[in-house]
Amino acid sequence: MPPGKVLQPVLKMKVDELFLCWLSESSTQTMLQDCLQRIKTPGRTEMGAGDAGHPGPLLAAAAPACKPGVFDSLGAPSPAPASAALPLGAATSPRSGPHVRGPPRRSAGTRVVQTKKEEPLPPASSESIPAFYFPRGRPRDTVNIDAVIAKIERTFAQFPHERATVEDMGCVAKACGCPLYWKGPLFCSAGGERTGSVSVHKFVAMWRKILQNCHDDAAKFVHLLMNPGCNYLVQEDFVPFLQDVVNTHPGLAFLKEASEFHSRYITTVIQRIFYTVNRSWSGRITCAELRRSTFLQNVALLEEEADINQLTEYFSYEHFYVIYCKFWELDTDHDLLIDSQDLARHNDHALSTKMIERIFSGAVTRGRKVQKEGKISYADFVWFLISEEDKKTPTSIEYWFRCMDLDGDGALSMFELEYFYEEQCRRLDSMAIEALPFEDCLCQMLDLVKPQSEGKITLHDLKNCKLANVFFDTFFNIEKYLDHEQKEQVSLLRESESEGPELSDWEKYAAEEYDILVAEEAAGEPWEDGYEAELSPVDQKLSVLRSPLAQRPFFEAPSALGTVDLYEYACDDADLQPS
Repeated sequence: MPPGKVLQPVLKMKVDELFLCWLSESSTQTMLQDCLQRIKTPGRTEMGAGDAGHPGPLLAAAAPACKPGVFDSLGAPSPAPASAALPLGAATSPRSGPHVRGPPRRSAGTRVVQTKKEEPLPPASSESIPAFYFPRGRPRDTVNIDAVIAKIERTFAQFPHERATVEDMGCVAKACGCPLYWKGPLFCSAGGERTGSVSVHKFVAMWRKILQNCHDDAAKFVHLLMNPGCNYLVQEDFVPFLQDVVNTHPGLAFLKEASEFHSRYITTVIQRIFYTVNRSWSGRITCAELRRSTFLQNVALLEEEADINQLTEYFSYEHFYVIYCKFWELDTDHDLLIDSQDLARHNDHALSTKMIERIFSGAVTRGRKVQKEGKISYADFVWFLISEEDKKTPTSIEYWFRCMDLDGDGALSMFELEYFYEEQCRRLDSMAIEALPFEDCLCQMLDLVKPQSEGKITLHDLKNCKLANVFFDTFFNIEKYLDHEQKEQVSLLRESESEGPELSDWEKYAAEEYDILVAEEAAGEPWEDGYEAELSPVDQKLSVLRSPLAQRPFFEAPSALGTVDLYEYACDDADLQPS
């Protein structure tokens, strides 16, 4: 039976019955008595076994009654015939012992009695190797936990009944030495979300445990947000933290009156966090991934930066506005789901149909909606739009590489490249533009990427290439492909190698689109989906979301709508018919 396996009750009863039957045999009892006698008088056994020519009488008398495996386990061979395998026969005379066992018996007796004196082992070499793996951060001797706890207790003493509400948690966070916007996770982790307030004793017990087990900010933040029993963060874990940011950050004060858009903004920020931080694509952010990212630095900047739009990596409201408006224009039935036909209209049908099919194949999306109904959610669209507009980041390169890798072998073959380029050629022909033959295009792309292995392009090759955006656009984005063709490769390379804090492609796109969107609203121009400005659902739903921090000078111009009462034309999402 394998070690560690537990016998079933019925089988255990049968084994116990067989054991009692074996124990009741006279030969078994004789053998046990002899073994017990040898244990009580080790000197006698040693004297009998010291003669190399004749084994001791006690050992020889007990030998035939023992199972061969008892001594075989000590290293002696067992050349006895198969008929002598069962220890059920009566004990034989001492003279028959050497005849049955022969020389192996003397060897077995010698190994049992003549035990080698144990020598102390040298210390293990691992004891001299210092610890180098700290999943919860490297411990620091400079942290005085008692002093931190005393400061927290003094802070709680200022509150009525030494209980802190969510409004008081900013002072508590500072007493803990944390950034201001850790106050929401601190409050929820101490159980304040259930009771409405936190007692000093419960908070001190929680924070002391964190200080003893978590030794850096990443480990502390994960511990505050994670579910019990986990050591990672999933998307739902960020909701209370981000809801507190929406409720209390001065740069998002205008959102208080538009609570229906809180979840949209929070969803956008969560997707951007996982897009940037979760480099393993696992849907779980670990402490190691959080340490390697700049997310916690951005959380600390929330306290210092009143303009939320300056935090462009995760929290920018302008970026959320651009993403949501682009999604709203494609989502004609406004059910927060878009199908392949809706997505194909993005950027005036710039993407090829083959790439649209790959996006909806599940290569870069999660959830069952894609496989069952052929639709993607707003969360998936966030990943798509950021990847589409900035193909230079590691996540976007992985995104499009997954789409182009048809067989999933981790490399792009020449067949896969030709598969996508065929549609590009057909679209160029329909535009009366002469397409470059695939062989010539392939030579250009191989010179551009410079793959390490001949005949295939790997993800590593594309990440080392500074013009991955040109490579991808060549095979599935007709508009950007033509834009690249109008520029010389030298100028493209110069743009990619520019140093300094230059804006990323996504930041440039978001800034341009945001200016266009607010200009269209200010001028009262019709939207592309056919709705007039006063009837536009985007105008009605999102007009309250204009950030006062991002107002442009021309916003002060008189509205083109004049004295038209917009409430007269108000309608719900359910009243809108699909176009």
